[in-house]
Amino acid sequence: MAAFNGLGMHLGSLARLSNAKTRSISAENPRGEKGKGAMATEGTGASCARDLGQGWKVSPSVKIEAGQTYALADIDGPGAIQSMWLSGDVARKGPLSRYYILRIYWDGQETPSVECPCNDFFASGWGEYAQVNSLPVAVNPNRGYNCFWEMPFRKRCRITLENRHREPMIHYYQINYTLTDVPEDVGYFHAQFRRTNPLPYKQPYLILEGVKGQGQYVGTALAWGVNNNRWWGEGEIKFYLDGDAEFPTICGTGTEDYFGGAYNWDVEGQYVTYSTPFMGMHQVIRPDGTYKAQQRFSMYRWHVMDPIRFEEDLRVTIQALGWRDGRRYLPLQDDIASVAYWYQTLPTARFPSLPDSDHLEII
Repeated sequence: MAAFNGLGMHLGSLARLSNAKTRSISAENPRGEKGKGAMATEGTGASCARDLGQGWKVSPSVKIEAGQTYALADIDGPGAIQSMWLSGDVARKGPLSRYYILRIYWDGQETPSVECPCNDFFASGWGEYAQVNSLPVAVNPNRGYNCFWEMPFRKRCRITLENRHREPMIHYYQINYTLTDVPEDVGYFHAQFRRTNPLPYKQPYLILEGVKGQGQYVGTALAWGVNNNRWWGEGEIKFYLDGDAEFPTICGTGTEDYFGGAYNWDVEGQYVTYSTPFMGMHQVIRPDGTYKAQQRFSMYRWHVMDPIRFEEDLRVTIQALGWRDGRRYLPLQDDIASVAYWYQTLPTARFPSLPDSDHLEII
């Protein structure tokens, strides 16, 4: 049924026709209206198009002032976001790359269902380029952020971008969506950012809690900064479902195991990166002997083929464990940031407040 209304398309259903309407929002058509793209007569490309005029890339991007929150999209439903491409300063390299905050609101809610720095949303938490070759998220040269998470809505979708930088930003974007009926059993996409630096001694890192409603957990992205020598990924990930208290229903065996690797990702004494459709450890930032003093890692795990379903509530944690003398575990105090991705029924429980800019900074 989903294939007929434009949702849930896959290779086996692409030939099936649908009454869904395809639309796209960009700086060249900011409202996604039919037949109204490339009509701008002024914009960030106006001087380059001065010899050619209207229709010749006059408005390829937008300028967002320091401290401004810009509305990227405001769409009346029913429908679904099907893909997003973002670039420009949202993919800026450096310690301030978490200063650009993406938020998505569903069906008129005042509380966002997606709230996180852009680079973390695209599994690029350290603000340094590394290719991601997965199905829901792709990061491509040079600074192209792509998302294919399907995001249905019934009444309204609003997407904003906040510039917390002290300088204006240039933003390129394309948001592709369909206008179509949404089945009753379809949930709403959510993504939440968290960061703890440093992690308190003997305390598991909290990826997600406070979720209320029915849904399914579909992904984890981690940016992990290691503050100790030796191997750091012995910790277990744990999923507490529907009233689980002290002990979880689902418990992993180790950090690298959860992300689909094994034995420390160590091949002949070196960490080996990889990026696959559903899982990856795609980035290792190594010390350079001067100003890069610590190792940092980026990882993702998409539960596309194995979503973790819950009926009432969900909490997700991961331990930070290394080794100490006598083959004993060492609880680590690392710099860990995460994005949790899931679908659920509305309403969205209010997220914890984002850290201020000093606490978002990559230090």
